[in-house]
Amino acid sequence: MTTTDTLLDLRPAAIRPAPAPRHDLYRNIHKALRAMMFDTLQRVGTLDVTDDDDMARTLDQAERLLAHLTSHLEHENEFVHPALEACSPGASVVTADAHAEHRGSIAALAAEISALRSAAAAERSPRSAHLYRHLALFVADNLQHMHIEETAHNTLLWAACTDAELQAVTDRIVAHLQPQIMAEALDWMAASLNPAELAEMFGGIQTQAPPEAFRSLLEIARSRLDVKRWTGLARALCLPSAPGLTTV
Repeated sequence: MTTTDTLLDLRPAAIRPAPAPRHDLYRNIHKALRAMMFDTLQRVGTLDVTDDDDMARTLDQAERLLAHLTSHLEHENEFVHPALEACSPGASVVTADAHAEHRGSIAALAAEISALRSAAAAERSPRSAHLYRHLALFVADNLQHMHIEETAHNTLLWAACTDAELQAVTDRIVAHLQPQIMAEALDWMAASLNPAELAEMFGGIQTQAPPEAFRSLLEIARSRLDVKRWTGLARALCLPSAPGLTTV
């Protein structure tokens, strides 16, 4: 199969009338991870290796990206793959193998980041270029991987599971997230979800979370949103939209 054939296989199917929406346990986190990958790749590509502050900020973000991707694949292995296997035995094997490969890539990228961080001035430029190319390939691989999960895997899950069952899987994942990972993921979700998706996510949080926790998470989103997006979210949640929001 040629590269062109492979790409054709990955193109979205023709647009058809949308069925009733189902719970998509991949959507929000995948949008956040894509945004984080794109931003990190751009930052590595524009890195000023003569600026120690830029080096520290960029490499710190690259390491945080790898931490998020590691957490994500671990939670998919632990919580999503059993659901897939219950739908169709063997359905998660290919993805699990890809996750094992991703672990190797993550370890290699982490080593490159560490080496660049401690490199002598003369070594920084070639090491930066190598990291950029390697990270670009890794991002490309993740984009195809996510497409398979969002299409083939969701087809199986939606055929075999109720929305309540899929929501329960999502809830178990969220319950196992480290607080820093959760806060950062929410920050990237706020930046990458469309208005309806953002309102849906925060509507669920508003219903389930204690008021103080909801207020804290809402403040994370507010710091990421421009005036139009924040006003739209506040309106959807029936909240004050002024910058000095104090009530929830």
